[in-house]
Amino acid sequence: MKGLRKKQALALFPLIALIFYEVSGGPFGAETSVRAAGPVLAVAGFIVFPMIWSIPEALITAELATMFPEDSGYVAWVSAAFGPFVGFQEGLLSWLSGMSDNALYPVLAVDYFQYLFPVLTDPFWRYTAIFATAFLLTYLNYRGLVVVGRLAVALTIFSMLPFIGMVLMGIPRIQPKLWAIHDVPRAFRALDWRHFINIIFWNVNYWDSVSTLAGEVAEPQRTLPTALLWAVVLMVLGYVVPLAVGTGICVPTAHGCESSAEWHSGYFSKVAYVVGGRPRATTAGA
Repeated sequence: MKGLRKKQALALFPLIALIFYEVSGGPFGAETSVRAAGPVLAVAGFIVFPMIWSIPEALITAELATMFPEDSGYVAWVSAAFGPFVGFQEGLLSWLSGMSDNALYPVLAVDYFQYLFPVLTDPFWRYTAIFATAFLLTYLNYRGLVVVGRLAVALTIFSMLPFIGMVLMGIPRIQPKLWAIHDVPRAFRALDWRHFINIIFWNVNYWDSVSTLAGEVAEPQRTLPTALLWAVVLMVLGYVVPLAVGTGICVPTAHGCESSAEWHSGYFSKVAYVVGGRPRATTAGA
């Protein structure tokens, strides 16, 4: 209709960045897999799980999203297969799941900043920072998908550059002995399988959520499969390379190096501090 603004469509690079952030966003939060399973098995997990879960889920999403190129995404799939009532249940449950999942990210962000800015250990400033982060993300979503897509490209570059710097500066400092497993049967017995699988599954899941962008994509039959492919590659590299390098770097203590039991959310900031000092730790935390 004349006078209405033409709808803008998502191009390839903003779509790749949005998919990357829908599913991963970088190695943030992957540190606890090291505590649960040790360095070698943590890295192996982020190689194996994408092959048996992420790639099949991404292929299913690419096929169905191109068949149903609309914003309702997986709700349209379920409605077509089982009717509108079940489709509504799918939408409601997915909304509840997304609301619970998205509530984690402001907390995770503050966990990283807390290492750099100890004032955030104070409950007042911690909750203030969490609220401010949640409000900012809500406002950006309110501005529209095109704005979010452009911001996602910028954030992908901004968030991954510190890890690229940490990896390049950290490679010469790697001590392979830190990866060694001296007693494989004992290592498997000590592995916290429930926590390990849960943390990896959480980090490599949610590819079907990309289907809710299908109605905003330019030439979805061509753009969606390509974007999903590059997002899978970016996700795997974003987990495996920083974890492999980070677990090979000695974080010194009075008695040697910290063990894998010390790895927790935000630990990459500590590794970055060892590798490049406070500036590198600050950018990794940011």
